[in-house]
Amino acid sequence: MEGARRLLIYVVLVIAAMFIGLFALIFFSQRSLIYFPQPRSNSAGLIMSLPSIAGPVLVSMRPASGPDAIVYFGGNAEDVSLDLPDFATAFPNDAIYLLHYPGYGGSAGHPTEKSILAAAFVLFDAVHAQHANVTLIGRSLGTGVAIHVASQRPVARIVLVTPYDSLVDVAQEHYPFLPNRWMMLDKYDSWKYAPQVTAPTKIIAAGNDEVIPRTSTERLRTRFRDGIVSYVVVPGVGHNSISESPDYLRLLGDQ
Repeated sequence: MEGARRLLIYVVLVIAAMFIGLFALIFFSQRSLIYFPQPRSNSAGLIMSLPSIAGPVLVSMRPASGPDAIVYFGGNAEDVSLDLPDFATAFPNDAIYLLHYPGYGGSAGHPTEKSILAAAFVLFDAVHAQHANVTLIGRSLGTGVAIHVASQRPVARIVLVTPYDSLVDVAQEHYPFLPNRWMMLDKYDSWKYAPQVTAPTKIIAAGNDEVIPRTSTERLRTRFRDGIVSYVVVPGVGHNSISESPDYLRLLGDQ
């Protein structure tokens, strides 16, 4: 009897040690599960360098005179330089600025919520100094960046492609056995900043999004002030294939 009891205690301790080890592994490697830095493969556009806390960050851009500008914050595994031709078509009269996050596309530093947000604010301020009407477009990870910036800066309009209420929701969808709210270093709590946004906001959801839970997008929709949000679901597309929809660029540009 005593031997069985000791064996049970031993098994419990081994299992507990395994779980602790797994949690520690995920905790210390979590940013490698969020960020997938990409090189800059389109050299056709102009490049602007801006100082930031992580070091110089690069911006792929198509300059234009006039009051209107687009600032784009991409997804976690996106080379935003590849979006320049499509954005130039969708916004023929706007200046276009596509941010390469720290660690992406030749930008210095490493991607974290703090370093990305710092770079985003630097870029917005630089663009707004030249263009009165700045539209923010965020996709996936970048929606949290766009909402945070829009909560503290005079943004003309926001477009959010496949957004989330918090990145914790995404982690919970894929790792439901983990205490994500407690473990995550970079939460991108959009719900906290959305109520402070005053600019007209469009949410574009993917009908078959396999990454962002629809419940998370729906919750985010309720966080904004009454009357400022329009909501569109693109049927038959997934999280990554939404930009392949023939309606995608039109939806980005429509007021």
